[in-house]
Amino acid sequence: MFTRQDRNQQRKRRHLRVRKKLQGTSALPRLNVFRSLKHIYAQIIDDVNGVTLVAASSLEPSIREGKSACGNKEAARKVGMLIAQKASEKGINKVVFDRGGYLYHGRVKELAEGAREAGLEF
Repeated sequence: MFTRQDRNQQRKRRHLRVRKKLQGTSALPRLNVFRSLKHIYAQIIDDVNGVTLVAASSLEPSIREGKSACGNKEAARKVGMLIAQKASEKGINKVVFDRGGYLYHGRVKELAEGAREAGLEF
């Protein structure tokens, strides 16, 4: 059985392997996902210029209000919708999805579906 530290090292290794092939440009930025035990974070990044264009997380007041837990699927879907809304305000419609070495399941999947629902294409 693996400890949490071992699993995180494996995730980081997977993430580096994926990042070799995946790069965000100003025309097609990268939607990056980070998941902690209590929260979920998303950023839209232009890797060529090294700039974060848009960011959202479950720490945002609009998502946190009236909730005791923000590390669940419901909060992840709202973060996805929020990042898509912020991206459309900046004129970003298409992105490359970077799941950060996590399985496309659970909270990561909900974030992606929420972003697609709100109009982001990837």
